[in-house]
Amino acid sequence: MAPLPSPASETRARQQAMLRTAFQGAVRRALEAADTLEILANPDGAVWIERAGRGLAASGEHLGAAERERIIRLVASAAGEACDTAHPIISAELPGSGERFEGILPPVAEAPCFAIRKPAPAPFSLDDYVAAGALAPALAAALRRALAARRNIVIAGGTSSGKTTFANALLAEPALHADRMVILEDTRELRCIAPDVTQLRTHRAGVTLRDLVRSTLRLRPDRIIVGEVRGGEALDLLKAWNTGHPGGLTTLHANSAAGVFSRLEQLVAEAAPNLPCSLIAEAVDVVVFLSRASGERRVEEAVRVTGFDECGYRTEPLAAPGLAAVS
Repeated sequence: MAPLPSPASETRARQQAMLRTAFQGAVRRALEAADTLEILANPDGAVWIERAGRGLAASGEHLGAAERERIIRLVASAAGEACDTAHPIISAELPGSGERFEGILPPVAEAPCFAIRKPAPAPFSLDDYVAAGALAPALAAALRRALAARRNIVIAGGTSSGKTTFANALLAEPALHADRMVILEDTRELRCIAPDVTQLRTHRAGVTLRDLVRSTLRLRPDRIIVGEVRGGEALDLLKAWNTGHPGGLTTLHANSAAGVFSRLEQLVAEAAPNLPCSLIAEAVDVVVFLSRASGERRVEEAVRVTGFDECGYRTEPLAAPGLAAVS
């Protein structure tokens, strides 16, 4: 006789069924489509969808305010998050499928709105980037050498520039397969096919990325991977990279390769009174900058960090330029 489902599993099943019902029209079709990258429901009800190779476009359909609010509250309930005027921002994953969800209620927004980011259905490899014209073969080879040599790599770019997808391409490289990987994230987006992988995530109970970075050092990592640095954990990560844990990888919001250093300085300043520019130069070996325009993503720039002096951070090209666009 099969065991009866637990109350918790029954609750999750109900939540998922209610969400499937709440998602309507263009939103539901986009969630089911394999080429969807992101779904946006604006405060005016307009639904915008980004598809691979076609960029962001209006769906021509609208979702009512009550429907948008219901979706946000259902996701919050499934995640165990408070959702009211005192807690109007919901950051969570869709139950069952894991898409990243960001919902915002009044008074922060004039009306309910949300964004859903879908993970890539299959990892994009460096060879795929080369075949698509987004990455020069020489640069792909240089990145593989950097991985094999255990260089610390920062992947930078703006919102939806493809940082996570590119990080997954690097994490799929064979050079990492013999190492113990510890991956730290807010939401699970990174994938690594190495056999020895531990993935940790932050928790609403107060477990921050900074807590995870510090705890990770006791888990005997060979390489420390952080999904995205955006706070004081940047200092702890740089220290770890620079003291016996090389070969790490992280992503960062920045507007250029050069902008990575000022952004890191801002983040480190949240945790340290004195700015350790030399530590940044010693810990970061390679910076890769991705750009996005009209739905096309490409590696815009990749540099090797060679040091820091009175003139600032010294860098040189990681490989010859000449990169094309990718959809």
